[in-house]
Amino acid sequence: MSEIRALGQTDIPTLAELFQRILRKTRQPATASLEAYLAELFLDGPGRDPEINSHVHVNDDGRVSGFVGALPLPLLVGDRSVRAAVCGTLMVNNHADDPFAGARLMRAFFSGPQDISLTETANDVSTTMWRKLRATVLPEHSLEWLRVIRPVGFLTEMAAGAAGVMRLFGPLAKPVDAAIRRGAPGPRWISVPAAAPTGTLASIDADDDIAVVLFRRFTESFGARPDWDCASLRRMIAESRRKALYGSMVRRVVRTRDGREVGMFLYYGDPGRIGRVVQVLFSPGQAGAVIDSMLAHASERGMVGLRGRTQPTLLEAMLGRRFMFLHASASIVHARDPSLLEPFVAGKAFFNGFAGESWSRLIGDRFD
Repeated sequence: MSEIRALGQTDIPTLAELFQRILRKTRQPATASLEAYLAELFLDGPGRDPEINSHVHVNDDGRVSGFVGALPLPLLVGDRSVRAAVCGTLMVNNHADDPFAGARLMRAFFSGPQDISLTETANDVSTTMWRKLRATVLPEHSLEWLRVIRPVGFLTEMAAGAAGVMRLFGPLAKPVDAAIRRGAPGPRWISVPAAAPTGTLASIDADDDIAVVLFRRFTESFGARPDWDCASLRRMIAESRRKALYGSMVRRVVRTRDGREVGMFLYYGDPGRIGRVVQVLFSPGQAGAVIDSMLAHASERGMVGLRGRTQPTLLEAMLGRRFMFLHASASIVHARDPSLLEPFVAGKAFFNGFAGESWSRLIGDRFD
């Protein structure tokens, strides 16, 4: 008879193979580096809580055929310290053999000791399961945003996603985009000018030590925010450096002319590509200035566009800056105590990015 149990070290090789086949959609065998990272993340990850466990589904033959990942996330809701868990990877092999395996894995996750359960990557099927468990979908956390910087290069890069040979036409897009950005007739409303607007704040590279300080500083004003210990946050920041599938990491501090730090942004990408933004941090009232600084840097670096995940505190600033929005996956919250939901529903919770799973190497890195 099939069963659900906590993930163990001996399950890691099978888990790695499932990850390759179901999520990476490749028949290439799992590498030792992937196995090692899965063990580090789900058995001894940042903020390890021995009572919050990932689970596997074991079929009638005794083989692992499903998995749900759980990442501990200590939170402060107001002044109240609570335990939260992020539901990450959810996968089932040969779903038709046991149609209820996914639901049983979800129930195992919800049966943990956490006060708050979260996800930022729920697809339509997962969202339905969360709704049945009386969870709350957060629309303003569930949008992907997109900002085009070089329109022709952007279209070429999008086409290359379907047919890689299209990337060969990238050099031909550069002079057209340059003319558009200088003011020639064209879709200027979606491009970023060649010269940054007067008043755009400068940015400088941020090392890990600075990032630790600024993550703490710029999340203090949220009604619900991570309560990371220094070692866990430092480890997350270190791991977030590597996302080879997205490109090189860019992490920069935004400063006023008198040297005051007002924000930080983190994205990945190489010139001629669409950058992936994982986090935008800012002090109250500075969201627009930090966005402008990020766009100016990406433009100067040669990016054709940027994309990322919304947060309610970013939306107002984005609406006047020619961003586009679409829905790809849902951010969802569930709390045993309904009073803990208030900051999430009111848009006052720091959630997504580092307060989620997007920082991990499983999203965007290679394991050769």
